[in-house]
Amino acid sequence: MLPLVHHTVRLALAGMAWLPAGSYRPLHVPAGGERTAVAAYWLDREAVTRADFLAFVREHPSWRRSRVQTDLAEPAYLADWSGDLDAGSRAQLDEPVTGVSWFAANAYCVAHGKRLPTTDEWEYAAAASETRRDATGDAAFRRRLVALSQLRGTTFRNVYGVSGLHGVIWEWTADDRARHDAMHAGAREHDPAHDATCAAAALGAGDATNYAAFLRDALRAGLTAATANSHLGFRCAAG
Repeated sequence: MLPLVHHTVRLALAGMAWLPAGSYRPLHVPAGGERTAVAAYWLDREAVTRADFLAFVREHPSWRRSRVQTDLAEPAYLADWSGDLDAGSRAQLDEPVTGVSWFAANAYCVAHGKRLPTTDEWEYAAAASETRRDATGDAAFRRRLVALSQLRGTTFRNVYGVSGLHGVIWEWTADDRARHDAMHAGAREHDPAHDATCAAAALGAGDATNYAAFLRDALRAGLTAATANSHLGFRCAAG
């Protein structure tokens, strides 16, 4: 049963799915180890689109490509847009927006009364198949996710009603910024030559066959809050 919320809050949560409290096993927790609890929350059913972000930059000019502060986004920020307010053709407007920094994604969610999902929340949602809340123990499901990571525009809607979590478009999470800073600081304290962007960042995983999770972990290891990657988008959460 969905929680009771005020009418105005329901309007704000339109287009979002309700995910009940539960748990999942993070990549670096050994098989059979303690699972991480995740409180109930709301999550956008779809990734934020180019049309959505275009409306945002119209209302918030400081986030337009020509005006964004250089410390808040790399030069690749919205690089595939033809101009500040030209996000592409009618068909492209329905695609997930990419080339958006963590700062910009966070600002978008806050402006809409939401927030970025935590990594735990994102991974919890991503563990679900069309019929199961946690399908990570299914080898066929894991192989399918690897295949999807190479296909643009191919996805599925999971048991919660959330779509597009797996594919060639990766997504920001709320703690990516803090995670990156902590990872680099901690690793380099012991090894000044450590490179957290390499595959070694995924060592110690509890399931060595969960390749899709390895890929996500390696990507997150190399991000900074200003990163603007052509394959990196986002969605918002609430609650």
